[in-house]
Order: sequence, then C-alpha cells, then structure tokens
Amino acid sequence: MARGGWFRRPLRNGNRPAPVPGDLWTKCPRCGEISFTRDLERNLKVCPKCGYHHKLTARERIQMTVDPDSFEEIDAGVCSLDPLGFPEYAEKLMRAQQATGLCDAIVTGYARIEGYPLLLAAADFAFMGGSMGGALGEKVVRMMERAVRERLPVVVFTANGGGARMQEGLFSLMQMAKTSAGVALLHREAVPYIVVLTDPTMAGVYASFASLGDIILAEPGATIGFAGRRVGNQDLGVKLPDDFQTAEFQQRCGMVDRVVPRREMRGTLALLLGLLAEERAHAE
Repeated sequence: MARGGWFRRPLRNGNRPAPVPGDLWTKCPRCGEISFTRDLERNLKVCPKCGYHHKLTARERIQMTVDPDSFEEIDAGVCSLDPLGFPEYAEKLMRAQQATGLCDAIVTGYARIEGYPLLLAAADFAFMGGSMGGALGEKVVRMMERAVRERLPVVVFTANGGGARMQEGLFSLMQMAKTSAGVALLHREAVPYIVVLTDPTMAGVYASFASLGDIILAEPGATIGFAGRRVGNQDLGVKLPDDFQTAEFQQRCGMVDRVVPRREMRGTLALLLGLLAEERAHAE
C-alpha cells in the first residue's frame, strides 16, 4: 500500500469528497460542549448544557426581540470619522464595516414588541468590541431626541468591552457626557428608558448611558462593570468574589433590577412596555 494510504479519503467517481465545513459545530467557551450550530441558533445561541449566552450580532438581537418586519432602521449612514488621523484607524474602521455590514457599533430604529411601539438600539460587539466613538454617541442621542418628540419608550441593548475609542481621543470620550445628557432629557420629559446589559458591558459605556436606565435588565452571566477584575484586586488589596462583576453579582448589589434569560427577554420587555403604556394612559 502506498505511503499514507490508510489515511487517504476514498475517491468517489475519481474525485475526493468536499471538505467538511468548519462552521457546522460551535464549542461553548464555558463548558466545552460542542453543539450543531443550527441547533444552537434554534436555542437563541444559548448553550443547552450550561446556559452560557453566546454573543449576538446587532441584527440577530433585533430579529429575536422585535415583532416580525416591524424594525425600521434610522441614522444608518452615521459613521465614525478619523478626526485625529490616528495611525491605521481608517483601515480598522473599514475592516470592521466590511466584516459586520454595519457603519458603526450600534444599530438604532423604530420597532414593536408584542404590538407596543418603541425606539430600540442594539450594540454589536463584533464591531471593534462595541467601543464607543463619535458615531455611536451621536446615534444614541438622536434616537433619544426622537423618543422625546414622539413620546416613545426607549430600549437599549448594550455590548462593549473597550469603552471609549482611543483613536478618536476627546471626540470619543465626550460621548459619555453627551449620552448621559440624552438620558437626562428622557428623565426630564418622563420618557421610559429600559437598558439590557449583555456580555460584556464595561468601561465608558457602563459609566454613562448603560447604567442610567429607569429599568435595568441583564442577561445571565454577563460581565458588567467599569474596570476589570485585575484592577479591582490591585486597588482594594483583597480577593474579590468569584462572581465579581457578573450580572448576578450586580443584581445582589442593587445595580441590576433583574437577570433575564434570553428566552424570556422578549416577553419581559413586552410586559414592561405594557405596564408603562397603562401608566401613561392613566396619567393622561
């Protein structure tokens, strides 16, 4: 037998079989369970063994949350620029846009959940870690201003691991104050503001509009906080709890109102929107 013959795939009609696609299976980063990707997607990308909530794109989040065909995107053309001429930043932006099909790290628009109208934003971690630049802050604030004009509640899904985008310098950092001012406008005009913290929600996003909701929900196991565990250990000089900066830890500390599994999120939001609509009707 020729060398390596034991391991050579048999020929069919003179041709070798096509290689097996690499995306048929997905491995859970928490427990190592290997699932068929299509089965995982049917389960809303939640591991069937340990319940780990895999990251979603903004489009996936919107699709599984709102009523079919109810989403109408706004400000899709608002894109980050390169105000400082930061080395390689323009190329990084272009690669992120090509990879995700988005102009920046958040998608905003009109939607309905169980018939209740709202303005919705969904961040996309795949776009430069969901980091906050000028475009993200601008889109969030424009959405909030529309909500005030049209008296619509706001729901925001956050996902950010890198805080403010350093390549834009102060133009990025000022978005923390800008988005916080947008939330203050919602509060002043009594427009409901619901935040859903997903994994991860950190740094400048958490320190601004992500932590200012009237109601704050979170997905199970999401990492939520400002600085990371290493920084906390160094600053405090003590060992932090094993679940430090998880959604469950934040709920115990009063920073999250409720931890909601992904399968229950749509129903929970519909319930809250319904209660808020009834309250508004009584007030009027």
